[in-house]
Parts: sequence; structure tokens; C-alpha cells
Amino acid sequence: MFFVEIAGGLQSGSVSLLADAVDFAGDAFNYGLSLAVLSMGLAWRARAAWVKGVTMGAYGVLVLAKTAWAAALGIPPEPMTMGLVALLALAVNVSVAIMLYAWRNGDANMRSVWLCSRNDAIGNVAVALAALGVFGTGSAWPDLLVAGVMATLALSASVTVVRHARAELAFSLRESGRLKTSFPVGLPRREADSNVPGKTR
Repeated sequence: MFFVEIAGGLQSGSVSLLADAVDFAGDAFNYGLSLAVLSMGLAWRARAAWVKGVTMGAYGVLVLAKTAWAAALGIPPEPMTMGLVALLALAVNVSVAIMLYAWRNGDANMRSVWLCSRNDAIGNVAVALAALGVFGTGSAWPDLLVAGVMATLALSASVTVVRHARAELAFSLRESGRLKTSFPVGLPRREADSNVPGKTR
């Protein structure tokens, strides 16, 4: 599907379709990474989720930069190719999202996979609507607006996944004894020591 969207994006000149293609490639990498760490401990799954969150953020920044460049050029895309490819991608991504729906509230690793699939389906609908907008107005702005929304979704998902992953990693390290506090947080050392049984000042 990545190659189909890349070819369609290049042929039509659609920024949003190219953005969706890059996102599709990133998701394929993320799915592979998720499967690779699925049987590992929580710490490794959290690290994998952190990597995926960072890649989502990088994708969002890249799409924003490409959108700004396309806006400066002001050339509208070809709407028919853009719309047909978007609908084909939507059918693929909806089927994946349905399969992953049960894991939407799982650990950071599985939640990141669900967010990728959900955002893909939303992005495909948006690209199809942008194609209608370009067809009706003859302007590039519907395509550029959708590309901007897709970048925002990616950045939002990135923040969610990274925060969740960091929390899970910290919890895992505490549980394994690698993160230990020597005295209660917020207490001066002398006061903390006085609360330890058998220890005097």
C-alpha cells in the first residue's frame, strides 16, 4: 500500500496523499517493532513504544515542512487519482483498525499500534474529502489543510505514546529495583533519616 500511495501522490501532486504514504511506511515499521518485543518484558515494550512515539513526532514535523513548501508553490493536485487511492487505503486501514480495536487500552506498545491504525483511517477519510474539495474549488488548499491536520494528529499521538511509554518504563525500573530512593521524596536528609527505625541523628 505504501508504494501505491507514493505513486498516486507523485502522479497527482497531492501533499496529503504523500503524507499518508510516509505514515503507512512508518506504521509498517511500528507493527514489526511491536511484534518483535511482544513477548519481552514491560521495560523493553515501553522502550519500543518510545521509539514509535518519536518516529510519529518526526513524521508530523516532516509533513508540516512539506505542506509549507507546497503552499508556497500553490499548485493544486489532480483530484481523481488522489481520491481513488485514498479510498483504497481506507479499506485496508479500517480492516486493520477493527482487528486492533480490542487492544486500544492496552500497554503503551499495543496502544501505539492502535493509534497508528486509527489515525491512518481518519487520514484516509480526510484525504478523500480533500480530493472532493480540490475537485470543487480547483484550489490546493483543501489538500494542504488535510496534510496539516494529519501532521497535528501525528504530533498528538506522539506525545500520548511517549508519555505513556516513559511512565511504563519508570514503573518497570522501579519494580526491578533499579530506581530506588534513599529517603522519602520532599523530606530533608536529616528528617528522613530520623524516620528510619533504629537510626538516630
